[in-house]
Amino acid sequence: MSDSSQEIRAQILHLAERYFDEMFPARSFTPGQSAVPVSGKVLDAADLKSLIEASLDCWLTTGRFAAQFERKFARYFDLRSASLVNSGSSANLAAFSCLTSPKLGDRALRPGDEVITVAAGFPTTVNPIIQSRCVPVFIDITIPTYQADASQLEAALSDRTRAIMIAHTLGNPYDLDRVAKFAKQHHLWLIEDSCDALGATFQGKKVGTFGDLATVSFYPAHHITMGEGGAVLTDSPLLKTLVESFRDWGRDCWCEPGKDNTCGKRFDWQLGGLPCGYDHKYTYSHIGYNLKMTDMQAAVGLSQLEKLPKFIDARRRNFQYLYGALKPLEDFLILPESTPDAEPSWFGFPIAVREDAPFTRDEIIRELEAKRIGTRLLFGGNLIRQPAYKDVEHRVIGDLRNTDFVMRNVFWIGLYPGLTEEMLSYTADTFKAFCSAGRKLMQVV
Repeated sequence: MSDSSQEIRAQILHLAERYFDEMFPARSFTPGQSAVPVSGKVLDAADLKSLIEASLDCWLTTGRFAAQFERKFARYFDLRSASLVNSGSSANLAAFSCLTSPKLGDRALRPGDEVITVAAGFPTTVNPIIQSRCVPVFIDITIPTYQADASQLEAALSDRTRAIMIAHTLGNPYDLDRVAKFAKQHHLWLIEDSCDALGATFQGKKVGTFGDLATVSFYPAHHITMGEGGAVLTDSPLLKTLVESFRDWGRDCWCEPGKDNTCGKRFDWQLGGLPCGYDHKYTYSHIGYNLKMTDMQAAVGLSQLEKLPKFIDARRRNFQYLYGALKPLEDFLILPESTPDAEPSWFGFPIAVREDAPFTRDEIIRELEAKRIGTRLLFGGNLIRQPAYKDVEHRVIGDLRNTDFVMRNVFWIGLYPGLTEEMLSYTADTFKAFCSAGRKLMQVV
């Protein structure tokens, strides 16, 4: 790069910082008029500068920023690899698909194999199981942790069980000690869907490091963002290679974009029914996809990663504020609890409306939304009651009573770092006023 182009680049990045400050100033909060979002991205001028710096390379696809992020992100978990993909859902797809590879021999997942999971969650935790023609086996959850009920694992086990794939819902880890030991005892693959739980720990160890594979999302609602994006984590070099094969069209070659002949024998392979010497770059071992992300997204992720500890602290602080403020309302509401031995990295603040409350979940949600306080249901509620899963082959352990309770009675509100104490106080006051009206109604009745 010439001295002139370096100077121009520096000027562009300086102007980007000025632009951000002019375009996105801090805004005051007006209760009842300003929105209290349930989630959102928290960006600063450094994120914009990093985005623009990557775009100035004109490389566009996965490149140096992605490689740097993968190294730093894997180091954060003290794992060997982090493979970037274009979304958390793609991360789940790539992670599960890699376990179907014939290169795993007898341990490869095959159609008809069973995978233990939960129905009270997000669809793309379960969808890769179905898309690989395996059979999801649904266990219930516990309330108010909203995590998999590990006591049902034995009942879920059959001679066809080959894997466990469960999410750490809303940033609260499930009982990883029990689940990981069960997986090891029965020689099952364990995939941790950690998309909600970046930075959470269990017994002092980071969530995402207990299983064979783990997934993370960088959607704007999550702990750090790239706009879109996700990653697959693993400590296994073989699984890393398989994940990246499914990510990169299913190819057998592991060369990075723009590079050739990493293996040193590009024209010396003989695989499948292909003639010996067929170009390794165009040899396909798997039925894969193109799930790569752009370098501009990865550049934003690098900038965001620097702020991750601050973001996690803010989420935990906001959780404690809401918990303390809403505790007097426990006669009507069930407040969330962390799993024993876990330190959550909260994604949202789940709330259940008790069965005997003088109002329903839908009524309190309508009131909150009318006051411009964002709410969300706990994802799909009970997935097997969703229209998309009507004819999907599956097994159910027990009656999924708590999962159905979630479907009818549970919602969550925001606690992401973009919320101020003023917003949280307004949220708490709205809850208190609504519940006070409910108490008066009960006294009249």
